[in-house]
Amino acid sequence: MAKKKKPEAGGSGGEWIVTYSDMVTLMLCFFVALFNPDETTMETVEALAAAFNSLSSRTGGNTLSPGKMAEMGNTLNSLPSMDKGRSLGASLQKAISLFNMEVKSNKVRVTHDERGLVITLASDAFFYPASARINIEETRDILLRLGVFLSGEDAAGKKFRIEGHTDDTPIDPAGPWESNWELSTARSISVLHYLTDIGVDETRFQVAGFANTMPVASNDTREGQAYNRRVDVIILDEGHL
Repeated sequence: MAKKKKPEAGGSGGEWIVTYSDMVTLMLCFFVALFNPDETTMETVEALAAAFNSLSSRTGGNTLSPGKMAEMGNTLNSLPSMDKGRSLGASLQKAISLFNMEVKSNKVRVTHDERGLVITLASDAFFYPASARINIEETRDILLRLGVFLSGEDAAGKKFRIEGHTDDTPIDPAGPWESNWELSTARSISVLHYLTDIGVDETRFQVAGFANTMPVASNDTREGQAYNRRVDVIILDEGHL
């Protein structure tokens, strides 16, 4: 007796992968637009919304209509936010390479956060204890390289902010500073003066002192306090000018 054939499943079963691919492309476009909302037009937002709405249909392969949205998935590398991302990555890598030895010895840290590209100078390496006087003999070469970097094409058109920070150790009443506010600000100004003296444009700078209000480590240990005593030289992103 011949076996009965099993009923074939409806459709080819592969249509879903096309719709899924469209959805992944749309999500990528969405997050790229979200990364730099200042460069995102209302037309782009409306096109994204329309494309997401069309995903509710089950006829895979037709969710991206011809035109702007169809081209968007193929031209992500031309978006301004992608250009900024590549530029930031190149600047970050160049700064790490430029200060490679100092990064290894913990004199300098190179990071990036919401403010921009951050070059952190360890205060214990750059300043005399409880002083805003730069230890030029030990740090001249580092500051010269920093000045060249800030004046170069990697920072072209950018603004800078120098932020001074201390640990939570109280100021010596017999010393020259009324509080850590004055010390942190004076250290920022000292770095500013040195960089402008070697040719960096003074009009591109902002200066701030935060005392011990923005620690990056616990002040309960000597190591943590050393991390908190720092001066951040920041190449500002446009949103933090």
